[in-house]
Amino acid sequence: MKVLIIEDEKALSDSICTYLKAQDYICETAADFHTAISKTEIFDYDCILLDITLPGGNGLSILKELRLNNKSDGVLIISAKNSIDDKVSGLMLGADDYLAKPFHLSELNARIAAIIRRKQFGGSSVINFHNITVDTQAKTAKVNGQSLDLTKKEFDLLLYFISNKGRVISKTAIAEHLWGDEMEGNLDFIYTHIKNLRKKLQEAGDADYIKSVYGMGYKFTDQ
Repeated sequence: MKVLIIEDEKALSDSICTYLKAQDYICETAADFHTAISKTEIFDYDCILLDITLPGGNGLSILKELRLNNKSDGVLIISAKNSIDDKVSGLMLGADDYLAKPFHLSELNARIAAIIRRKQFGGSSVINFHNITVDTQAKTAKVNGQSLDLTKKEFDLLLYFISNKGRVISKTAIAEHLWGDEMEGNLDFIYTHIKNLRKKLQEAGDADYIKSVYGMGYKFTDQ
C-alpha cells in the first residue's frame, strides 16, 4: 500500500514516514503545495495524508483538484486547525476523514487502514478472489485454505493485482505502487517478482490468473 504524506513540518513528516514504513507501507512525501500537486497529478496513492496549511498554497485546493479529476485516492486531512469550518470544508470537498494535530501514530495508522478498507475492499479486511483469500490486517494469503509463503513484495503484488482485477497494469505502475520513490533503473525485476508469485499460486493448486498483455503489462483475470 502506498501513502503520500503532504506535510511541511519535516520532523512530523519523518516521524509519520518511519512509523508507517514499519507497518509495511510505501511512503512518499511532499513538503509544499507545488510538489504535492505534481505528485498527485502523476501518481495514484492508496491514501494521502493532507495538511491544510502548506507553503505555496492551501491543502484543500489539492483535495479539490483530486476530486475534479475523478481521482479516487483516499484522503485523510491532518491539520493543526481544529475548527469545525475546516473539518466541514474538507469533508464536503471529498476527504474521507479528518484528524487534528497532535495525534497518536497508532490512531493515524488505524484511520489509514480503515480508509483503505472502505474505499478498496468494501469495509472488509478479508478479500476473496475465487479460491484465493487475502487478509490485509494479518497480511496472510491462502489458496483453498492453504497458507502461501509469500515475501512482503509478493504479498503486496498479489493484493495490488486483486485490487485491480480485470485491469491492465503496466510494469511502471506496479513498480511505482510497490516501491514508490525508491524505484530506480531497469524494470526487469518486476518480471521476477511476478514469476515467483505465479509459481507459488500454481503450486498451491491455483489457476493462472496473471496474464501478460503484450506491450502493455499484466492483467489479473479469470477470463
